[in-house]
Amino acid sequence: MDELTRPQAAPRTGEWAVRRRGRPPARLRLFCLPHAGGGAAAFRSWAQHLEPEIEVVPIRLPGRESRFRERPHDRLGDLLPPLLRDVAPLLDGPHAWFGHSMGAGIAFEVCRALRRLGLPEPERLLVAGLPAPQLPRRATPVHDAPAPELFERIGALNGHGAEARAGNPLLNVMLPTLRADFAVAETHLHRPGPPLDCPITVYGGRSDASTTEEELAAWEAHSSAGTTLRFFDGGHFFPHDAPELFLPVLADDLLGRRPRAALTAPAGRTVHSPTFSAAAEADAPSAGTPPPVVPAAPPARPGSPGRGRAGGARGETGAAVRSLGRWAPPAERRPAP
Repeated sequence: MDELTRPQAAPRTGEWAVRRRGRPPARLRLFCLPHAGGGAAAFRSWAQHLEPEIEVVPIRLPGRESRFRERPHDRLGDLLPPLLRDVAPLLDGPHAWFGHSMGAGIAFEVCRALRRLGLPEPERLLVAGLPAPQLPRRATPVHDAPAPELFERIGALNGHGAEARAGNPLLNVMLPTLRADFAVAETHLHRPGPPLDCPITVYGGRSDASTTEEELAAWEAHSSAGTTLRFFDGGHFFPHDAPELFLPVLADDLLGRRPRAALTAPAGRTVHSPTFSAAAEADAPSAGTPPPVVPAAPPARPGSPGRGRAGGARGETGAAVRSLGRWAPPAERRPAP
């Protein structure tokens, strides 16, 4: 076991979850996990679009921003326990999880772990820019590749390579964190399990070469409460390139409002079209236009815990949190070197 994989002491509460001071009371708390190399700053502007109804709680992983001197985790199984310990006290009301790219895979495993541990489950999981986890990876792993290859992959995701050259000083400073983040995504092996009790919303960029519609639609296997698939103009970073278009739709999904221009699809999935864009917004129906018919999500399974509410689960949270100190994630098979 080397320095990168050695378990660390649990961080103090508040190091992972970043909460804004003076925030107004909210109907729902949204935890946000970033793409590889990203930090809490990626969600800094989201509060102005989503408050007061939604409290935005970015997750700051080790190895970046104010945690730059901390060694980043390079395995998802090592990252989950301290993250869960830190956010558990914040699960005292309705909440949801959003993840982009690498963050989507982490958010999905967080939601699965919450159920295993008996902690309050989310109202919804929202994922962007990541194929369903059970699918084989198309891309060649780059977490341990020479730096130019890793930077080339980052440039391809950005849609332009000029900022991803090995001579870029910021990327060179962030290289250990980038390697660790890519390792989190590339070494984790999906383990089959029962679908989540909460609905899943899946977002994709029309120009994102890292995903296909079929790969995003395959997320429907992971929810017993229905899956919604939406596409936006843009590439891999569409949630951050045009937040004025993306965040109103995300808010509608979280608060139960029905976005416009929906088409129904089999198997309880709802595929929304056309692409969300400035032009589509201009052609959107007026407030008086009836919303399209969208298939209702199936009821929760009998005996399943209430998602995201204190209820009876709140009294059990303390014991579950204490059990995190003894919990070890399921063993992960490491890919052959």
